[in-house]
Amino acid sequence: MLLYDGLAGVGDPRNADLAAAESAARAFLDALGIDTGASGVRDTPRRMTRAYLDLFTPNSFELTTFPNDEGYDELVVAKSIPVRSVCEHHLLPFSGVAHVGYLPGERVLGLSKLARIVEFFARRPQVQERLTKQVADCLTTRLGPKGVGVVIEAEHSCMSMRGIRAIGSTTVTSALSGSLRDDPRSRQEFFALTGV
Repeated sequence: MLLYDGLAGVGDPRNADLAAAESAARAFLDALGIDTGASGVRDTPRRMTRAYLDLFTPNSFELTTFPNDEGYDELVVAKSIPVRSVCEHHLLPFSGVAHVGYLPGERVLGLSKLARIVEFFARRPQVQERLTKQVADCLTTRLGPKGVGVVIEAEHSCMSMRGIRAIGSTTVTSALSGSLRDDPRSRQEFFALTGV
């Protein structure tokens, strides 16, 4: 079961103090000179609080695996898994897709769990590099495959909406382990299948 274990420094949003968060959101907006008494903004601190709570609360799930009775020894790849997270530096969203693959060992994973693992680690303030590695490390330690590959392509609104305003620019990160890192042919096959 994946529940907040092994996530050093990450609090559990289920213990959030919503009243304090709403008060802080109101004070934040007031400090920026935004009239929180205006009709369209009056409920914004509450909506902000609920929105960020939703963004930062991962769903628990059972990491279902099955014996690899058929001895399947080729890559399993899930492409274009939607990724939505929030940059920990500016608390602005970033989104894109993840391509996640593994070379099975003794067990195979329920296919929907690849997307659930991505979503689980994305639901907190993040940096893309860490998110990519967390997904790969989770699969490596919990599944015990012969190799793992993760590629994330995302557009960061902290880059497109502020600062340089590089609209349409994407960042690509990858994490490889086992034979997908060490064997050039397996590595090449993974990247060919993901289209990266």
